[in-house]
Amino acid sequence: MKLRDIFSKAEKPLLSVEFFPPKTDKGEENLWTCIQELKPMHPAYVSVTYGAGGTTQDRTRNIVLRIKEQTGLEPVAHLTCVGATQAQLNALLEDYRTHGLDNILALRGDPPEGMDKFEATSGGLSHATDLIEFIHQRNHFSIACATYPEGHPESTHGVADDIQYLKLKQDNGADMAVTQYFFDNDTFFRFRDAAHAAGVTLPIVPGIMPITNFEQIVRFSGMCGASIPEKIHQQMSPIQQNLDDVKKLGIDIAISQCQALLSNGVPGLHFYTLNKSEATLAINREL
Repeated sequence: MKLRDIFSKAEKPLLSVEFFPPKTDKGEENLWTCIQELKPMHPAYVSVTYGAGGTTQDRTRNIVLRIKEQTGLEPVAHLTCVGATQAQLNALLEDYRTHGLDNILALRGDPPEGMDKFEATSGGLSHATDLIEFIHQRNHFSIACATYPEGHPESTHGVADDIQYLKLKQDNGADMAVTQYFFDNDTFFRFRDAAHAAGVTLPIVPGIMPITNFEQIVRFSGMCGASIPEKIHQQMSPIQQNLDDVKKLGIDIAISQCQALLSNGVPGLHFYTLNKSEATLAINREL
């Protein structure tokens, strides 16, 4: 089912999950275990990322198609502009269409390792807005996009830029948006309300990252521009070497965050699983 139909017809709020394509066979085995463990929570869709610099294109494709063919879950394939010409993008989209895939999450993508800034491939595309328009012109896929409640790290004018680009993504064919993860719900609500005031009508789904390793989250957040509230630093810092305690507290924090988001009418929650099921399942049980 296409995302636009899922969000217009299915009972809300919707829960969805995200995986990344492992680089090893053992990692892929663990991924399929995770997928089977999360299947009973009946996610509305599952997305599979496209490795940094487009490095896992084949694994992404194979995982997405296997999900489609073997699990009964609705997959969403991430696709980026990185390292691909328009002809290559078109060939992959045609491959997906032929195999019955209906949904794409379109992103510009991060610069390949060793590069300080993104540079479009010769014959390729430069922005997520361009990729969304390119996919939309094929007249088959339902398109998801990303948005950044705290501003993309490269934004010149912070959140104002992201609202402008979210509106353009909608105008170019995006059907829904998933946010970068955040920990301060007020930040999300301000962004959502400002986006609505600017004419954004597509569903904006909060991205949720349960904290299971605090040092890892601090590192991730430094790269993607997600802020960690001082209260969470104060709670996590004394226990950060005890991963069991960190995981327990992280799950409790995420449960409270999700409950507050749901009580304020979000259309769904999108869980960044890091290919592990325990935290997402624990949160889902409480919700």
